[in-house]
Amino acid sequence: MTTAPQPETLAAFEAAKGFMPTDEGLALYAAAVEAGRLGLPLLEVGTYCGRSTILLADAARAAGVTALTVDHHRGSEEQQPGWEYHDPETVDPELGLMDTLPTFRRTLHKAGLEEHIVALVGRSPQIAKIWSTPLALVFIDGGHTDEHASADYEGWAPHVAEGGLLLIHDVFPDPVDEFTGQAPYRVHLRALESGAFTEISVSGSLRVLRRTGTGI
Repeated sequence: MTTAPQPETLAAFEAAKGFMPTDEGLALYAAAVEAGRLGLPLLEVGTYCGRSTILLADAARAAGVTALTVDHHRGSEEQQPGWEYHDPETVDPELGLMDTLPTFRRTLHKAGLEEHIVALVGRSPQIAKIWSTPLALVFIDGGHTDEHASADYEGWAPHVAEGGLLLIHDVFPDPVDEFTGQAPYRVHLRALESGAFTEISVSGSLRVLRRTGTGI
């Protein structure tokens, strides 16, 4: 099984609204393909408009497993009005609130992958509380506060199966990135210090760790 997406899949990823660079997307895809060999579901926390979801869904399709993506679709902190990453096109004109779900659905439909992803619409901790299935991959790419990043880690990391992968996005060790990447960085350190995970690759701000222990 190839560890690179087909050209049309990569083109759909690059055309989609979102922030993940191509090199990190390729690393995500390769990790998802590897994890898919465990025959267990792949799960993403933080859908936004479906840019990275395209790659996760395509890898799941190739592996014959289920891909899931978790998001309340009201936007994270830095995507709200007045902040750098706010996109007015994602605002519901009737409610005046962000709603990225319609854009996400269009993104996956255009990519021909709508049938290969299960969208879980709700807050990550609430869904994690009722989750019981082992996962081959958990990709944490949600809110960037300590509260939200920690909740995503605590809720989902325990579900990563032995030999499965935990991916953490927007890991920025430099304190200058306090708002955008320090919380994911602290979660990354926490995962390593737990003894449950071993880092296997770094691509930009994306960290890939393997579940090698039980000490979460």
